Amino acid sequence: MGACLDTIVNMIGGVALLLWGIRMVRTGINRSFGADLRRALSFAARNRLIAFATGLGVTAAIQSSTATALMVSSFAGRGMIAGSAALAIMLGADVGSTMVVQVLSLDLSWLSPLLIAFGVILFTSSESSSRRNFARTAIGLGLMLLALKMVMLASAPLRQTETMSVIMGPLSDEPMLAVLVAALITWAAHSSVATVLLVATLASIHVLNMQLAFALVLGANLGGAITAMVATLGAPPPARRVTLGNLMMRGVGVAIVLGAIAYLQPVIAIAGDHPARLVANFHTAFNLALAVLFLPLVGVVDKLARRIIPDVIEENDPGRAMYLDPNSLDSPAVALACAGRETLRLGDEVRKMLARTFDVFQSNDSKVVQEIEKSDDVIDRLHEAIKLYLTRLSREELDAKESERTVEILGFTTNLEHIGDIIDKNLMELATKKIKRKASFSGAGVKELSIFHRRILGNLDLALNVFMSGDIDLARKLLREKVSIRDLEREYVESHYRRISEGRPDSIETSALHLDVLRDLKRINSHLTSVAYPILERAGELIESRLVGDALEHQERQGEGVDPAELPRAT
Repeated sequence: MGACLDTIVNMIGGVALLLWGIRMVRTGINRSFGADLRRALSFAARNRLIAFATGLGVTAAIQSSTATALMVSSFAGRGMIAGSAALAIMLGADVGSTMVVQVLSLDLSWLSPLLIAFGVILFTSSESSSRRNFARTAIGLGLMLLALKMVMLASAPLRQTETMSVIMGPLSDEPMLAVLVAALITWAAHSSVATVLLVATLASIHVLNMQLAFALVLGANLGGAITAMVATLGAPPPARRVTLGNLMMRGVGVAIVLGAIAYLQPVIAIAGDHPARLVANFHTAFNLALAVLFLPLVGVVDKLARRIIPDVIEENDPGRAMYLDPNSLDSPAVALACAGRETLRLGDEVRKMLARTFDVFQSNDSKVVQEIEKSDDVIDRLHEAIKLYLTRLSREELDAKESERTVEILGFTTNLEHIGDIIDKNLMELATKKIKRKASFSGAGVKELSIFHRRILGNLDLALNVFMSGDIDLARKLLREKVSIRDLEREYVESHYRRISEGRPDSIETSALHLDVLRDLKRINSHLTSVAYPILERAGELIESRLVGDALEHQERQGEGVDPAELPRAT
């Protein structure tokens, strides 16, 4: 009994170490190349073969088809990649995960201490994050090889035990039960690679017969798809369709192969008859066969997934884009007009958010704070939709004027999104502090903040007009407002300090809040005035971010002459 308990404990420890090693490798690769890998996935939709190859390469690097599935489904959920391309990437990802098994199914246990020692020395002797991530990857690989050796040594006595025969007997007689058990284990471990490696290790010491091992491999493939599907249950419909499609393709593949499992060993043995190699080669052959079968059919699978998980359109959802017509992308002028209208919608949402901001500081109503914070989610979604729409438009042939307008819209929407963040993360945080302290501004302070707030609101309206009209006079007025607001802030700060010097308790108590509100409103104004710069720059009316007329006036006040050569020529 004691020996059996030792065997079970050692096996559990070996499996845990294997999972930890896989996690270390994945973490090291992600930290080193995560941004590049995500970028590669987002640009992999040119055709199915490129998508397939990208999924294979990325997954072979990070050693997790589930991680790839989550990244791809995230892109699909944001409209960055089509469903059929995402499914092609997943077919590649499934094959990529088998490459790891192929390498680790070889007897490389002699490498384990070398990799661990190398990784530890590199990690402790370097402060460079890139070298430490490389060291983390090396340590993870070493731990995986060590874990496989541990599992092999720990499970060796199981060959002679009757308990193992009792456990494995029903699984050998019922392949479908074996598939379900392996799928459950894989879902619990969140790693099909670990499950297949464990099966290969047990098969190599003849604890498992080959038909049972193949059935368990099929279950591991099914469980890997279930893991990704469960992880995206709360995601938008396009994201869930990717993991559902992957599950459907693997499910069909398992159903087809399970019926022929008794006849496959001689075919797989052509490439090598060692039990561990048989398991690894069967795993690879299964996923390659899936790719050959379904790569031409990803469009059909995507349509079926759409019927099962249709798009849910909420008519009254303020975060849903209303004017971004995908059918207009072939006509850049029309598409830019659509993006302009949606940007005005975004601006209106920002205005509503900003308009209610000062009410919070007067009413101390925490419910309004929560409502304003929720409004930022709407702004983020609209900004994301406009950005992705213009990204798709940029793939078309645009002339110089259309390219300029695209950049202007992207710049202005980004500034509007930043304004939403300032209100949400800065001003609402200040309001929350004021509410918790039950503090109140002085009468003069409230008046100044109210005037300042109304000026910023007026500049927001002016900025929206400048954005749509491109009017030079309005752009000049908006840019002059930047200087005016800066001067007004300085005046109000000095006035606030005078009240503090007079010893007014309410001014002293709310000093930091008062100054921070002024600062954040001024930051908002700076984001608004940025829309005027490209308009005035095209008109040749800027000298180092200053209006030509203002520069002349400034130099005249200083008694300086103006060299006409220093003035830009109007275009």
